Amino acid sequence: MKFTKMQGIGNDYVYVNCFKETVEDPKTTAIKVSDRHFGIGSDGLILIKPSEVADFQMDMYNADGSRGAMCGNGIRCVAKYVYDYGLTDKTFISVETASGIKYLDLTVENGKVALVKVNMGAPILEAKKIPVVSEKEQVINEPLLVDGKEYRITGVSMGNPHAITYIDDVKGLDIEKIGPKFEFHPAFPDRVNTEFVKVLDDHTVEMRVWERGSGETLACGTGACAVAVASILNGYVKEEEVTVKLLGGDLKIYWDREENLVYMTGPAAVVFDGEIEL
Repeated sequence: MKFTKMQGIGNDYVYVNCFKETVEDPKTTAIKVSDRHFGIGSDGLILIKPSEVADFQMDMYNADGSRGAMCGNGIRCVAKYVYDYGLTDKTFISVETASGIKYLDLTVENGKVALVKVNMGAPILEAKKIPVVSEKEQVINEPLLVDGKEYRITGVSMGNPHAITYIDDVKGLDIEKIGPKFEFHPAFPDRVNTEFVKVLDDHTVEMRVWERGSGETLACGTGACAVAVASILNGYVKEEEVTVKLLGGDLKIYWDREENLVYMTGPAAVVFDGEIEL
């Protein structure tokens, strides 16, 4: 199988051009290629496929083989791939995902895509649609007991479920211990991605993320969008554009309140091309 390893601020995936390649068992393939010792090493597998409803289709799988609905960093890399590798010459494209069609605006420098702005769609705040088990319609700054400690969480879906909690020290957090406690908490019937956030100023936040099915990753695009929305809802930031600092780099997130659409802008990079025997 020919592949390209790409990363968006450290959120790395193995990309396969399914216009040319066939992946018979994507779940098993995702587990194999994601292994950082015996495989290629990645947060998962993303298949770039033809689409009947958009320019391209993105089919993604997490490192544990589970299906992912949407990945903000991953979709930026899809945009870079299809342009840089000659599948399109358009700088505005549509990509079909499991959480709907996303629209991407490509910034090209010296013939290569440098930045991608993604229309991530409307945030979902209704608890049962995220889903979060709650008696309230929305979960904004609500208490949740996790591993014997009370956290205040805000629930947002950007195509996949996120629980955002604000803490004083993200750098010293033992995320390997607390992350799974959130992921498999009964309040989240579909499991959950958890963002641990520190507010730096009225337009900047810092976060670490525990992704369901992948563990801690250097970045999570949908997570950064969810964090920006949660930070505005909780009054922690004053501006609609928020800089979200992740372990792998920064993302600019803009929530257009009138249109109720979230836009994410960030880089995408090719690491290497290769071939692997499955």
